[in-house]
Amino acid sequence: MGFFDLTGQTAVVTGAATGIGEAIARRLAAAGAEVGVADIDYPGAVRVAQSITESGANAFPLYLDVTDRDAVERAVQEVVQRTGRIDIWVNNAGIAGRAAPLWEQTDEDWERLIRVNMTSVFYCCRAVIPIMRRQRYGRIVNIASIAGKEGNPNMTGYSATKAAVIAFTKALAKEVALDGICVNSVAPAVVKTRILDQLTPEQIEYMTQRIPMRRTGRPEEIAAVVHFLASPDCSFVTGQCYDASGGRATY
Repeated sequence: MGFFDLTGQTAVVTGAATGIGEAIARRLAAAGAEVGVADIDYPGAVRVAQSITESGANAFPLYLDVTDRDAVERAVQEVVQRTGRIDIWVNNAGIAGRAAPLWEQTDEDWERLIRVNMTSVFYCCRAVIPIMRRQRYGRIVNIASIAGKEGNPNMTGYSATKAAVIAFTKALAKEVALDGICVNSVAPAVVKTRILDQLTPEQIEYMTQRIPMRRTGRPEEIAAVVHFLASPDCSFVTGQCYDASGGRATY
């Protein structure tokens, strides 16, 4: 058996129809997990799941609006009915929001970021934790951001929500530390995905120039970090935030 083997496990990745989420879903499936490709973009989820299945791995599409509490509960039950368990849950779905100074941000801008980036993590973790506690095993990985540690100008809402994800991760990890469940987060720097379409070229340049490697990350590089944190080999690591930042953050 190879390292980080996930054979026989069930994983769910939110926001998996594209970008980092898609890369994570493909990586976990290649390691042996049956992966629920969850996204509000259901046709996109179908496309990714079919592609994974055609490669010889196991995946299925899952419609999921992570901002809808009832939809989250239904999705969790659907996965359990299908596979009998949930071993891995990756909270990846998120938005960058509108790049603008605070005084140009609207209530709607702020509230949407809160719902998609922060409240969704609460909903998903609350729904899946009882299942993992009954199993006496589970791995939760929350995708945060370097912005949650350092704060990016013109991205106050995004930075705030990602800081909240990091703190939430640390708190939840302590609550379930005796239940066989490890909860960790990953803080990428800027990664080349379609989420960058929400930002201005100046915003992208600001973030990239602060990366010592002087380049954006690749989704596959983030997926590699998530793979360890989602595996049984991650047995004495919990409540941590792993940077995947090309050296931008060194603390």
